[in-house]
Amino acid sequence: MSRTRWGDSRHGSRYSFVMNERWLLVAVAFTSVSLSMVHAQSCEELSSPASRKTVIQSAKAIAEGDLTVGSGGKKIQSLPAFCRVAVILRPTADSEIHAEIWLPSSGWNGKYMAVGSGGWGGSLAYDAMAEALRRGYATSATDDGHTGPSASFIVGHPEKFIDFAYRAEHETTTEAKVLIKAFYGRPQRYAYWNGCSGGGREGLLQAYRFPEEFDGIIAGDPANVRRNAWALWLANETFKDSRDFIPPAKYPMIHRAVLDACDAKDGLKDGLIDNPEGCHVDFTVLTCKAGDRPDCLTPSQVHTAQTILSPAKNSSGKVLFPRLEPGTELRWGRLAGGPEPDDLFLDQFRYVVYQDAKWDWRTFDLERDSAKANAIDKDVDELDPHLAAFAKHGGRLLLYHGWADQQVAPGSTVDFYHSAAEMSGDPAHASEWMRLFMVPGMGHCSGGEGPDSFDKIAVIEDWVERGKSPERIVAAHHTGGKVDRTRPLCPYPQVARYKGEGSIDEAENFSCVSK
Repeated sequence: MSRTRWGDSRHGSRYSFVMNERWLLVAVAFTSVSLSMVHAQSCEELSSPASRKTVIQSAKAIAEGDLTVGSGGKKIQSLPAFCRVAVILRPTADSEIHAEIWLPSSGWNGKYMAVGSGGWGGSLAYDAMAEALRRGYATSATDDGHTGPSASFIVGHPEKFIDFAYRAEHETTTEAKVLIKAFYGRPQRYAYWNGCSGGGREGLLQAYRFPEEFDGIIAGDPANVRRNAWALWLANETFKDSRDFIPPAKYPMIHRAVLDACDAKDGLKDGLIDNPEGCHVDFTVLTCKAGDRPDCLTPSQVHTAQTILSPAKNSSGKVLFPRLEPGTELRWGRLAGGPEPDDLFLDQFRYVVYQDAKWDWRTFDLERDSAKANAIDKDVDELDPHLAAFAKHGGRLLLYHGWADQQVAPGSTVDFYHSAAEMSGDPAHASEWMRLFMVPGMGHCSGGEGPDSFDKIAVIEDWVERGKSPERIVAAHHTGGKVDRTRPLCPYPQVARYKGEGSIDEAENFSCVSK
């Protein structure tokens, strides 16, 4: 029987190339699988390398199942098997950054995800790490260089302030990538950041300072540090004088009045304000006609309500920070509930600006104290929208913010988005690397009357890895653990509009349109 030898004819040559290519693909696939199953180093071997700046406290193989973490004994359920590495990072003589890196024992997806902290940091975001791990990610988190939720650690420690702002996240990411390569024998294919609130701010700081560090960044409700001056201003305007205080029992009444004024402006009365930027409420219609009553507002309370839904301005009329938006009324207590400002906001001035634990918030002056805070925060934890280098690197930035955020005025992220686009050097094409999704009815990072649940990680993966730009994101609202409404989230400045047919609780019956 005759045989066609490799290369004997044009057909044979082509067949040879095809077969060799197929064998090459098989070999690559086999090698990839092998590397995911056989580690370059065991988990315990990772505990041996150490330096003056990096100390690996422990490296332990964790079996599949539940895990108790943190000083409070928090239990995280249903984790896959992984290598748990705890490290201490000391980039300066005054640094003490604790971090953990979790490496899947099997089924690693070849990717890495760092997760952010909230507030002033001080603990590890174990829940966010667990979500990443369950998806097959190697993941990391840091305490931002201190323990506990207070900002008192900053007093007398300027290096720790820098650790909190951006250095702890960068050092942790650098160490995580070293451990990934040591454990798996190869680096990650993609690196991502995922954070909301303080974690959203951290992600934006990383994009600015270390533009090649991440391929994709998810930054939700980023807590612009200027928010703290705004919060102190609101405290003085809304409950410093007891006559200005609005009892929380009146919030539902105020909320109904706001919905009556604004809900139907988008063409659909559904309990959500899709475009609160265009909503302006006259609270004088709620003025009590004869004394204080539960169903009306005193003249002082009318002024308070108007103040909450107004931006903070200086004496010349310049907006220093945007307003809370209409639709937040049920959660006004976060900023206007008194009797003291929350420590989250107060700490900025007693520990960062004045470095005096006894500083009296009632002495706050908007122009004077916001200027002092801005001078200290500049080049440390103040957001900088110059992200051209991140865009040039090929990074993708997914911004989102709840329109009903009760803690960080949503307009601050809209302003940042506009500034980042303008300063990118190519504003017309900014949507190719950055998109903002405003979420009607969603509170701070989650919660509220609107659809607040959506798969952010899948969105950024599609964008970075498959070049699929997010044209709309389907979000869901849950009641009692069950989905009772879905809606599309649209890239700003587009909004979702009802098509006129079908259930108003089904995303398929809405389209994204320009305002």
